[in-house]
Amino acid sequence: MTLPSNEVADLGLASAGVRRVDWAERSMPVLRSVRERFTTDRPLEGTRIAVCMHVTAETANLLRALRAGGAEVWLAASNPLSTQDDTAAALVTEYGVSVHAWAGMDTAAYDRNLVTVLKSRPHLLLDDGCDMVNTVHMTRPHLLDGVLGGCEQTTTGVLRLRRMSAEGQLRLPMVAVNDTATKRMFDNRYGTGQSTIDGILRATNTMLAGRTVVVAGFGYCGRGLAERARGMGARVIVTEVDPVKALDAVMQGYTVTTMEEAAPAGDVFVTVTGNRDVIRAEHLARMRDGVVLANSGHFDLEIDLDALNRMAVEIDRGVREQADEYVLADGRRLLLLSEGRLVNLGAAEGHPAAVMDLSFAVHALTTEWLAREYTDLLPGVVEVPSKIDTEIAGLKLTTLGVDIDTLTPDQEDYLRSWYP
Repeated sequence: MTLPSNEVADLGLASAGVRRVDWAERSMPVLRSVRERFTTDRPLEGTRIAVCMHVTAETANLLRALRAGGAEVWLAASNPLSTQDDTAAALVTEYGVSVHAWAGMDTAAYDRNLVTVLKSRPHLLLDDGCDMVNTVHMTRPHLLDGVLGGCEQTTTGVLRLRRMSAEGQLRLPMVAVNDTATKRMFDNRYGTGQSTIDGILRATNTMLAGRTVVVAGFGYCGRGLAERARGMGARVIVTEVDPVKALDAVMQGYTVTTMEEAAPAGDVFVTVTGNRDVIRAEHLARMRDGVVLANSGHFDLEIDLDALNRMAVEIDRGVREQADEYVLADGRRLLLLSEGRLVNLGAAEGHPAAVMDLSFAVHALTTEWLAREYTDLLPGVVEVPSKIDTEIAGLKLTTLGVDIDTLTPDQEDYLRSWYP
């Protein structure tokens, strides 16, 4: 059998990857049901899809569904640290996906792999952070020929797409999968909240009870993180720039202040804003000895790493796995996790499979819808049809054994009318 194009660490890891993928599938019944229908209906027959996502077992199950639907799939990693090499090998040898990713690749290889998957001449782009869309628009615009549209599954990516669209630079219809109610609730709030704590604990073996955790950003991700840190006994401080979100945090009982004021009070700092330089030199200068610095925003820009490197007189790389200790001139030590990249994927395994079950089921159905409806869409950011969100939520409730009420005909009539 001829294998698809690939650049992975070791194809010999495939059997271990299959076990990992099968384990994740046990907690992904909604996506499995989508895959079963795709196997019969083949809605993506003849469609080439370029994907830039974390190469994990959960992602592998999404790609299995796309392949079952008839698609040819090319995959590059959306983070140099998150690739599971055994999963990458299994995708190539067992599931027929062209994979160009390996754990720990440098920036040059990361960029090269993005271009490689774009050279497959895809019809659809599935992105995680807008790196692939940004690359094809800025450096390889000739590869846009034949691209019909795409999907974006992160808050950071959707923000970048909206900026591109506002400036008239986005040449494709891009569906904001991130902005569905199920994605924000399940993935961002519950998934990021749990997996970020998981990454911090794995990297540091620290105890959160009785310590002060500073959460920068109170969107869905920050809200979930703050809830879980408080549930483990931590005192939680929230920093925000949005008055509405800050007020929400206050009303939920959190201490809300500026990063300048939080800097000397915190033991663990986690950024989840989608913006850059949230923790800067002036904040680092005020922090206690032994603080932990982590990021669960998409890019490694939220903590000013240039400033941290300038301030350090000594750096102990890998004092623990996924943890680097920066020693400052006055002897204080700051512990940076996962090189400032996503701690929940660098130091842990990302969201639990049960969380990604919903996110990737939405993604699969949205991809099917996009492949069918692209001719009616204009370049710009497009919302996921609400019926997809509702369908996935209903399927998830069924797998959980939960029944809910349905509207009676009279109730439906009442809601459609304007009179009492």
